[in-house]
Amino acid sequence: MSRCLTSSLVNGADVVRYVTVTGRLVPLTPEDYMKLARLARDFRRAVVYATRMIAKRLDRSEVLRELRGMLNKAYGDSAYKVAKALVEGAKFNGGDPRCIEVKRLFIVSEGEASRLGNRNVRLESTDTVKIKYPYDGSWLTFRACFGEEYLPLVRELVELARARKASYGGRIIFRSGRVYLHLSIPVELYLKHFRRGEARGNLVAGFDLNSDRINMVIVDRYGRIRDIKTAWFPEVTSHGFPRNKAKARRLEALAKLLEYAYYHSVGTVVFENLLAIKHRRYTKSPSANRKITRFAKRELLQHAIISAMKYGFKVLLTDPRGTTRSRGHDEIMRRHGLDRHAASAYLIALRGTEGYRKYNLRFQPT
Repeated sequence: MSRCLTSSLVNGADVVRYVTVTGRLVPLTPEDYMKLARLARDFRRAVVYATRMIAKRLDRSEVLRELRGMLNKAYGDSAYKVAKALVEGAKFNGGDPRCIEVKRLFIVSEGEASRLGNRNVRLESTDTVKIKYPYDGSWLTFRACFGEEYLPLVRELVELARARKASYGGRIIFRSGRVYLHLSIPVELYLKHFRRGEARGNLVAGFDLNSDRINMVIVDRYGRIRDIKTAWFPEVTSHGFPRNKAKARRLEALAKLLEYAYYHSVGTVVFENLLAIKHRRYTKSPSANRKITRFAKRELLQHAIISAMKYGFKVLLTDPRGTTRSRGHDEIMRRHGLDRHAASAYLIALRGTEGYRKYNLRFQPT
């Protein structure tokens, strides 16, 4: 009796369309800083207010009308989308969306190509940013400081926005007495400046992303295992380990595995489509639940997609169902002598092979 692996594949380029580039904002006058802080407080208040209304299932048009009255249309629309994402995140983590609190001051403005890239956060040049002050319609001027490697990218973005050929999102964050600007830049433009190569191999690599390790299994077009690699970082899940350092360790490990795949004839990489998961899956183990809670899988996946695209890999996302805790998964473990994470990576890789995609690859139990 055979067991068929069924899965729908999604192109990673269709999921991640923007890349975040961060710069620092320096006010030209103390008054501009105070006005921006007031706007940030009001924006935060509007977002929290919107989460309560969304949690009560009020009509979208009613919520937007309230928010636009508190700020302006563009800020109100952005506040609504942020609030909706917070409510969905609370539900995903098993929390109560009616109790959402936002501590950090921030402002969000979505991109709009017809409004010179963005209606409220306007890039004037690589070193000047203007921010709309909705209370009197004036503009606040700030000096922008981006890393030198990003200047050509930002310069081209400014030119495209002026020609109404591109848009960019803006998120302003207050942190430790400083103000930062996070620009959401179209991924095609980002790759134009930061592409590292063009993967032309014919092998497929499957990745299983976990809180304390990343497993990679490389297979050929027939599903035969050609290589297995595991990057370990168990220290990041220990009590007291800084989240930023944990994130850096995971990203560093992922980068090394992708680089290895690039130089070992891999042309396609496959990840689980974690963005499609609606709820976290908790266990009976407090230790395991702590690891799950502290692990931003979706964020790591988005970074993985962008990093893979920089190498020129074809990026595929597969349905997570069936890659763990299934008859096929247990059989793979027994047949190939793999642990459960490596077996998951192997099943993920199989779904990206030409044989599976074209001929519905099957494997026979022994």
